[in-house]
Amino acid sequence: MSEEQGAATDGVILDYDVRKVMAALPHRYPLLLVDRVASLTLNERIHAVKAVSMNEQFFQGHFPGRPIMPGVLQIEALAQAAGVLAVESLGLAGSGKLVYFMAIEDAKFRNPVEPGVLLDLHVEFTQKRSRVCKFSGKAMIGDKVTCEVNFTAMIADS
Repeated sequence: MSEEQGAATDGVILDYDVRKVMAALPHRYPLLLVDRVASLTLNERIHAVKAVSMNEQFFQGHFPGRPIMPGVLQIEALAQAAGVLAVESLGLAGSGKLVYFMAIEDAKFRNPVEPGVLLDLHVEFTQKRSRVCKFSGKAMIGDKVTCEVNFTAMIADS
C-alpha cells in the first residue's frame, strides 16, 4: 500500500480524499458521487461520504421546489463506493480494470435525500469470486437509512 493510497493499519485505509477516489474510479463530475472515504477495511467494507449540495445538476429537475436526490443516483453512489472497495481490496489500482454493474436487487428507498446533507455510504462485500463480486449497501443520513440495495458487479478490462 503506497502513501498515495492513504494510511493503512491492519487492512484499514484512512485519509482517502477525493483525489484518491478519482485515482481509483473513472467517474468525473457530474457523475462522481463519492467525495471521500472515511474508512475502508480491505476485503470487507467501506464507509464513504457524498456531500449533497444544492449545486448538483440533478436538483434542477428533480424536483423544482422540492429537490430530492434520485434513488438511482443513491444506488450509483453506493456502487462507486463498492468500486473503490474492490479496486483497493483486489489491488486493481492502475490496472486498467473497471467495475461494472451486473445486477441490482432488493432496492428500497426509505427516506428522501435533500440538499445540504452528508450522505454516508456503507458497503460490504457479501461474496467475491475472481471477476464477480456481490455487495450489500446502505445509504444513510445520520442514523436514518435512505436507501438499501444488494448488487453484483463484474471486474472487466476497460
